[in-house]
Amino acid sequence: MTIKKRKAYELEIIDLAFGGRGLAKPDGLPVFIDRCIPGDVVFAKITKKKKSWAEGKLIKIIKESPLRNQGKCQYCNFCGGCKWQQIGYDLQLEYKKRHVTESMDHIGGLKDVLVKDVIPSDWIYEYRNKMEFSCSSKRWLLPWELENEEIKKDFGIGLHVPGTFDKVIDIKQCEIMPDLGNKILDDVRNFIKESDLPAYHLRTHEGFWRFLMLRHSVAFDTWMVNIVTKTKRIDVVQNLAALLAQKHPQIKSILNNITDSKSGVSTDKEEITLHGKDHIKEKLGEFVFKISANSFFQTNTRSCEKLYSKVSEYAALSGDEVVMDLYSGTGTIPIWLSGQAKMVVGIEIVKSAVIDAKQNAGLNGIENCDFLEGDIKDVLPRLKQKPDVMIIDPPRVGMHKDVVRQVLSIGPEKIVYVSCNPATLARDLEMLCPKYEIKVIQPIDMFPHTYHIESVALLLKK
Repeated sequence: MTIKKRKAYELEIIDLAFGGRGLAKPDGLPVFIDRCIPGDVVFAKITKKKKSWAEGKLIKIIKESPLRNQGKCQYCNFCGGCKWQQIGYDLQLEYKKRHVTESMDHIGGLKDVLVKDVIPSDWIYEYRNKMEFSCSSKRWLLPWELENEEIKKDFGIGLHVPGTFDKVIDIKQCEIMPDLGNKILDDVRNFIKESDLPAYHLRTHEGFWRFLMLRHSVAFDTWMVNIVTKTKRIDVVQNLAALLAQKHPQIKSILNNITDSKSGVSTDKEEITLHGKDHIKEKLGEFVFKISANSFFQTNTRSCEKLYSKVSEYAALSGDEVVMDLYSGTGTIPIWLSGQAKMVVGIEIVKSAVIDAKQNAGLNGIENCDFLEGDIKDVLPRLKQKPDVMIIDPPRVGMHKDVVRQVLSIGPEKIVYVSCNPATLARDLEMLCPKYEIKVIQPIDMFPHTYHIESVALLLKK
């Protein structure tokens, strides 16, 4: 079979590739197709063709795989969030472990690395503590809505159609968010519909309503509502805040972030507190953390405690060590380890995160954590004290090569590497392995029904 671009073919899906896409191999050519699972026979149109691989777009499923389940969410075949709902959770975990193992082998060239079974998430629905919904003046209609002429393509608030920046599905029930969040979302939807102000248009950059961001504290069962608008209209948003505060006592913080940025992000240029405080609090283990509207916090609180417990186990601190945490964010890992170490130093490039980290340390009465602001590759050479243990928790892109060189030069006896991307984990471990032995990798699932997987790797100096 000669695969050609813009042509459609009947293909059998034989595997799941990293990134969550189904894999077909007609005559040995890898073809990646979204929203397919092994065992499906599909009709797909080739959208991209290279010499050694191709991509296709699913047109229809000819024969369903026996592995395919009915997803709980009515949007799971259309929204960009939980693409793996049709796969049983145990099977999801098997594929996630395999993706970590294969990344070590194929990307890092690292053979026989011990990858343990994935630690599952206790909750596979209603687990996310943060959700962000986009407003659209013309929502994307689902197939069954297209058949109903009475349904108008009007305002919608929800999640984006994959591969688009301006098409939004009007989400009525998100299954991975605690249920009260859906009630708040519906109240906001109805208020906006009845207001005289239009939703922001991502093409024309006109309109008022932009985003709704919800945060939930698992420990205290409280909520933050962040209403993001293009311009300031306190009279309007204050009425919305009053409605929400009266109807839902669990809401302890309502904010209005204002931004006219043309990019599709909800970061603010001005923030106004409409109700309660400008933050909520969450607990990880015995520690309390202040969470503001735009601060980073792991989105699965319960699994985050499992992750940090594994970091603590692999660090195996006696109380006499100096620990250095690269990419320390808002200080969660240094604070978690503070009672087990002599001193913990965190390095973080984002100024607001460093401020949050210092406040969180103060909130917990911790005095042996120091947080330094700056680019790691600039800060590391200035430090005089060599750490006994180094924690590395980089963003998805992994470590900069200059940082890897500096880590090798410093040469801590032990490294605990926390990763949200098996591909960059494998690449970075390959650069570290000349001087370090990879003892074990423990994957931890923090994102059920998605292909994403967190991992903790223990490295010991040779």
